Amino acid sequence: MEEANEKVKWEEQEQWRRSIPAQVFLNHFFGIQRHILHLRDNYSLADRPLFQSFAPALTEERIGHAEKMLIQCWNTEYALRATAANGDESYLRNALHWTFPQAYYCLLFGAKAFLAVQGGVATSENIVRLRLGRLVTEGWYTYPVSFAAFGAPGHFSMRALPEGFRTPNLQLVDTPKESQAQVGQFLRTTRTMQAQALRRRQQADPEKAQRNTSTGEILKKFSKKHWEAVTYKLGPTTFFDLFSRLKISATHREIERFVEADIDFRLFHHCLLESVQYINTIHEAYVAKALGKQKYEQFVEQLPGYLKKGFVQKRYEEVIKPLLIEVKPMELPYRMAS
Repeated sequence: MEEANEKVKWEEQEQWRRSIPAQVFLNHFFGIQRHILHLRDNYSLADRPLFQSFAPALTEERIGHAEKMLIQCWNTEYALRATAANGDESYLRNALHWTFPQAYYCLLFGAKAFLAVQGGVATSENIVRLRLGRLVTEGWYTYPVSFAAFGAPGHFSMRALPEGFRTPNLQLVDTPKESQAQVGQFLRTTRTMQAQALRRRQQADPEKAQRNTSTGEILKKFSKKHWEAVTYKLGPTTFFDLFSRLKISATHREIERFVEADIDFRLFHHCLLESVQYINTIHEAYVAKALGKQKYEQFVEQLPGYLKKGFVQKRYEEVIKPLLIEVKPMELPYRMAS
């Protein structure tokens, strides 16, 4: 009997050990969602000077692209919402295979719609991440998602995240400081992965590789100076890079360890959806501000019923429309980021 109990105990411990990577990932996205929740009521997009003065000159091409990207964004969010609303544990566990990339692409499409009215069509995902990085640090986003990491591994600095260098817990803890700690660690590990990947690509290219100034040999060990030369090309690491990890995990089949883990899958889907829809709302508000209230309402009115009569219309009436009414003329002129 005692031997059987020991075996059960060992199996439970082994299951927990195998679940740790997935639990850490859940903790990070829980941290993002709770960080937004802790702050969102105190920070409105209507208070952002760049939103108040946002009145870009638009071409029909840019308007058409923005509308196309929003429709793709909303269709993807519609699928995310349908999955999160399913209460079956087994279904939610296996749904991570498609919700991971869906959450990322949902944000990508919304970001492309924003960039289309903000400064032109973004053709590649890397251009999107670089431009969003600039916009985050220039003040286009609300404070809850204005966090960013800079610098080289071991020498990071952070923006809009005072407690970001705290060591986070392995168990879920819902406090503002813990949320910042989770987001901060997620930024650091993500930026480290980005820097390492960029270094591998650079050093594999004889023409771009950093070399020993004395011998001319390709460097194998990097100093702080060498790392800074690499990470300078990255731009800041932002919320967009954190959600890019979902795509990477799905592509590299790391997702299998999440599916097999013992974690709260309902919570995971809830955190993804809540964070995605918050960021989507920001992007939609900028598109609505650029198009103008009347033109945007005409666009929404032409949507298929499952969107027009669903969350898209609701979000417009409850969140975006008040922003368009509340904004006041500013002396600060709109400036387009390059």
